[in-house]
Formats: sequence, C-alpha cells, structure tokens
Amino acid sequence: MKKQRKAVALISGGLDSMLAAKVMLAQGIHIEGINFFTGFCVEGHTHAIRNKDKSRTKRNNALWVAEQLGIKLHIVDVITEYKKVVLNPKHGYGANLNPCLDCKSFMVAKALTWMREQNFDFIVTGEVVGQRPKSQRSDTMKIVTQESGAGDLLLRPLCARNLSPTVPEREGWVNRDKLYDFSGRSRKPQMALAAYFGIENYAQPAGGCCFLTDASYTAKLNDLWRARHTRDYDLDDIMLLKVGRHLRPQPHFKLIIARDEGESNYLEGYAKEFIHLRTLSHSGPLALIDGDPKEEDLILASQLVARFSQGREALQVQITVAHPNKAVRMLEVTPLASESIPQEWYV
Repeated sequence: MKKQRKAVALISGGLDSMLAAKVMLAQGIHIEGINFFTGFCVEGHTHAIRNKDKSRTKRNNALWVAEQLGIKLHIVDVITEYKKVVLNPKHGYGANLNPCLDCKSFMVAKALTWMREQNFDFIVTGEVVGQRPKSQRSDTMKIVTQESGAGDLLLRPLCARNLSPTVPEREGWVNRDKLYDFSGRSRKPQMALAAYFGIENYAQPAGGCCFLTDASYTAKLNDLWRARHTRDYDLDDIMLLKVGRHLRPQPHFKLIIARDEGESNYLEGYAKEFIHLRTLSHSGPLALIDGDPKEEDLILASQLVARFSQGREALQVQITVAHPNKAVRMLEVTPLASESIPQEWYV
C-alpha cells in the first residue's frame, strides 16, 4: 500500500495559501496548517475593537481557512524570535517596515523545524512567482529556498511548473502535471481556481494582514523608537499602536486617545499600567499617557482630551488624572481649540 505523504502548509488566511493546501488535498496529501503569530498580523483585531463596521464578520482568517479545508491548524507564537527579523532584516525593508524576504525565509525555516519534529515530508506555501515585488520574484524565491534550509522540500503548488521539480515531485509523492504555472500580479487565475474548487468566500486577494506594510502604523512604530532612543518593542507596544489617536506634544510623552467606545473599552485593559485621563463633567474618551509627563504636560494632555470629548465647546471640562497605584485627582481645564493643535503632533 502506497504510503500517504504528509505536508505542512503555511496558512496566512489569504486565498493563495488556501488554494495551495487545497491542491495538495486534491492529490491525497495529508495536510496540516501552520500559522505563525508575530503580533503584527492580527486579522479583524482593529475593526473588532472599534464601533464601526459592526456588521462585518469578525474572524481569524487562518482558523477560518483551516475549518473550510477540514485540516488541523497549528498556531505558533514567534513574537520573541521574530523581533530580530523586524529589527535587523538582512535583506532590508519594503516600502515601509515590512521585512518581507527575511520574514518568508524565517517562517519557512520555522516550518522546516516543525516538519522534522512531527515527521512530515515537505512544506507547502501559496507563493506565486512575480506576485510580490520583494519576496516573490524568481530570484528572491530562490533566496527563501536556500536561506530557510528547506531546499527541495519546499513546494509551491500554484507556480511549481515555473520552477525546478522539488523532492515531492521527483519522488512521485505529488503529480507535477496537476500543479500550476501561475505567475505575475493578476489574481484572475487564483479566482478561477477557487471557483473550480467551489470556494466562494475568501479573504480579499489584494488584502493582507501585516501592519508592517501600513505607512500609518510604521510611522507610529518609528515614533516609538525615536522617543525611547532604542529600537525595541514588546507585544503591548505593538498592539497599542493599532488603537486610538496618537498625539505627541512633547518628545517625552505621548497621548493615546480612544476614538470611540470600543477603543475606550480596549484601552481600559491598560489603565492600571499607564497614567490615564477621563472626562468627568462630559462624555469623552479614555486616554493613556505613554512617557514621563511633567505637571504642565498633564494640564496640556487634559486640554487635549477635553477637545475630543463632548465638552469641546464648553468653557471648562473636568478631567480626572490617575497614576497607577496612586490617588486620582481632578483638573478643570479649557478644551484646546482644534486650530491650536499642531498637525505635527499627530503621529
């Protein structure tokens, strides 16, 4: 009896990785998915926090894809290890702080380790040659193959026929003739293949969950590093960069002001760790202060919070200022006028 081969598929939650796994399942390969949690790719997190888009389905796309495919998904925490990829990418960044090529090599290398520990036979990814400008060119895909250590154990079913045969193909574990030769940035072939498999619902192909590709997010991350005089972060840092308005009136402190009730509720979870401000006389947002503010800074911060409250037109707004593990005191301030807030304060 022919031995059933086993492959681990990198599942991002997007269409390509979903199709790559599906193509392997169609050839009788036992597939289990793996998804690496870096902290920068939390699908649905921001819109799940905020009040807007309440009608949108909130889901983790990687889990959802695994459920649709009927495969087991392993979510692996790599937050600490991934830091060195973000902070010192060997191949540099993309348009923002996205270290795509190093990221892909890192994840394939991690999958290779997992594969060997679990006695699987090869690795599957949804990469398509020519689809992305940095990590999915023919030359950079070779770099991923080499630097990850996966070599010929890395199979890319959607573009395999554009590449040299891998071990699974040469050994007859999979039929190369039933693999694909997709290339370029057009997503039409993937959509057609999805239709062939009867897959109607999937994450938008042009999407992507990595915040490091987002210019606004990476501006906040760079600001954090400048303010702390060090390029470092922890999970709470990078999660808070996704939430609220960020204003830095002075180099030594920053305000994170909730934009709606959902964000206020989320920031509430950090209230015990940060100096935080609340409006007392009017409805308003919760705001955290990151840094080391002086007394005059707290007054300015209170005026800013009052500006974003329902008391923005009032002569005076009462604000409570609470330090972690200390008594709460009240300030009465005049809200700042909109034109008095320099644009450069917005991070």
